[in-house]
Amino acid sequence: MEFNEKLKELRSSRGLTQEELAEVLFVSRTAISKWESGRGYPSIDLLREISDFFSVTIDELLSGEKLLSIAEKENKSNMQNLCSVLIRAIDLFYLLLIVLPLYPKSMKEYIASVNLFGYTETSAFNRIVYWVLFFLLMLIGVTEIIVTQLKIEKIYKMIIIFSMLLGIIAVLFLALTGETYATALAFLLFVLKAGLYKKGG
Repeated sequence: MEFNEKLKELRSSRGLTQEELAEVLFVSRTAISKWESGRGYPSIDLLREISDFFSVTIDELLSGEKLLSIAEKENKSNMQNLCSVLIRAIDLFYLLLIVLPLYPKSMKEYIASVNLFGYTETSAFNRIVYWVLFFLLMLIGVTEIIVTQLKIEKIYKMIIIFSMLLGIIAVLFLALTGETYATALAFLLFVLKAGLYKKGG
């Protein structure tokens, strides 16, 4: 007997409607209907609750193979969510390229390190490009948060690609203008983001 048939039988044996079972499990009636029609399966945690409520083992509800499949799917989903959160955080970390003392400033007898606010040793054009690049990368991070909350998958992927391209441009421009420390940090952020995107993809 398949899971959907077992669940329906167990619910009927207790004289419960789909709505009543949904209330017990703190899920929607639609979720119960979906499971009973064979169009999906509950999470591992919900399977435990169902087995406890009906006093049956999880093995009685599902075959080991199906249980393993659900666990793998759940793990993959959790990994994608974690990577997505970290990618958004990395884009916000481009603020570090503005506030950390990564840029050289010649003093009378030595060279000091200053942040972007106090950096005047390069051309006005270079400074403007730095500000635009770092601001856009942080803005992309905020946009990623909004798009993720709205669950717009297609736009999210486009934003990630744009973010990666912008990250490459930032690294190359910093390298070409001789900003060693800023280049290293920008490259590190880019590599981390690329690795997370690959891992969560």
